Amino acid sequence: MFYSIQELVEQTKEYDGSVAELMVQTEIELTGRTREQIIKLMERNLEVMLHSIEEGVAGVHSVTGLTGGDALRMNLYLGSGNFLSGETILTAVRNAIAVNEVNAKMGLICATPTAGSAGCVPAVLSAATEKLHLSHKEQIDFLFSAGAFGLVIANCASISGAEGGCQAEVGSASAMASAALVLSNGGTPEQASQAVAITLKNMMGLICDPVAGLVEVPCVKRNAMGASQAFISADMALAGIQSVIPPDEVVNCMYQVGRAMPSAFRETAEGGLAQTTTGKRIMKEIFG
Repeated sequence: MFYSIQELVEQTKEYDGSVAELMVQTEIELTGRTREQIIKLMERNLEVMLHSIEEGVAGVHSVTGLTGGDALRMNLYLGSGNFLSGETILTAVRNAIAVNEVNAKMGLICATPTAGSAGCVPAVLSAATEKLHLSHKEQIDFLFSAGAFGLVIANCASISGAEGGCQAEVGSASAMASAALVLSNGGTPEQASQAVAITLKNMMGLICDPVAGLVEVPCVKRNAMGASQAFISADMALAGIQSVIPPDEVVNCMYQVGRAMPSAFRETAEGGLAQTTTGKRIMKEIFG
């Protein structure tokens, strides 16, 4: 078992540098399940993730009508070929929107690490699979690797918007995805840890301000932003760029920032975008 990112990186040496294998062994230790059972559960997670992307891209709308259709719009935009950003990043953006639109319509998604941040990891994984031609096993390894870094963040800081703001939800999800992306592209566990630090620093202080208290606005688009950030952080880490502040200190800093954040900015819908003129109007229209 590892309790910090530094310990995680060190312990991968026992498994030929494989974060995924370290996470599998940790799951065996913590749950008592067999290796086969753990792999099967993760395969089910992957199945749900990919299905939610497919469903969202086809076009869905939430129960409230507040969100929906943007994944389809992005898909049509991608198909036009007349876009500014890279195709891989925009594919991840589209897929992140898709997952969270499915979540907003009460569809089946895989919380990674939460429902509100469920788009980042599957979006990055699916886009990376196209770009890097990842095998089924490599996709499963991606998820275990992401989970390993997520485990540290959850234990040492928070993955809850109600506790730490959106930095703890989308920030953590984006960091997990960036670390797994580095490893999928041949990077080292140390480089993956740097991607985590870079991501969390760039999302530090991000508030949780859901309009009408619903996980729709601005959550859907923040997942899109988180997915794109994961790619940028991964490329920076793979280029050899390092965080001046060590990863574990960045995680701890995120926790301290979350604790200092006023309750109005922690999923209460009492501040931020939720309290704009339009935000208050939407709440009244939905709930009276």
